[in-house]
Amino acid sequence: MNYIYLKDDDERRNLLAWWRSLDEKHGDRARLRRAETPDDVLLSQPFFRFLQRMPEEWATRYRLQSSALVAATLAHVKKSREDKSFAAQMASRKEGTDKPAVSELRFGQLQKSRNPEEFFRCLRRVVHLLNATVNVLSLSDGILHWMKEYEYGVDRTPVKRLAVSWAVDYYKNLPKS
Repeated sequence: MNYIYLKDDDERRNLLAWWRSLDEKHGDRARLRRAETPDDVLLSQPFFRFLQRMPEEWATRYRLQSSALVAATLAHVKKSREDKSFAAQMASRKEGTDKPAVSELRFGQLQKSRNPEEFFRCLRRVVHLLNATVNVLSLSDGILHWMKEYEYGVDRTPVKRLAVSWAVDYYKNLPKS
């Protein structure tokens, strides 16, 4: 799987190692899960332990809010499933039905998030709808991509936009009716 922002193998390994460490650090996971906004995460000790595991650039003022959003969202993930992208997983068939795990309406709400707080709320709901089983790296890469677009604007080339990338993966993986 190609990642736009998590290109470095060490960075991906460190991120996964930190996420796996939450299984032993229940207090860290609980504190991050209680955060209602990305800003709440910035004031927590578990977040600074996260930054210690990640490359220095994750702690720069330009990346701090993105880093907080990744850490807080991943605290809600219990199991990583790496066979599909995060967007494709949202379209996966909900157990026992012909419907996607994440409805088109909910997917649209996520896509139209106006700020990091709204995006975080929608992400938490989606992770819950996916039974806390998602592709950790794909989700993290998507968060970093969304934050970059939020801070600097979307790319002029549509295929380089997160919304287009997620829409392609989501709609092409919807259950056939």
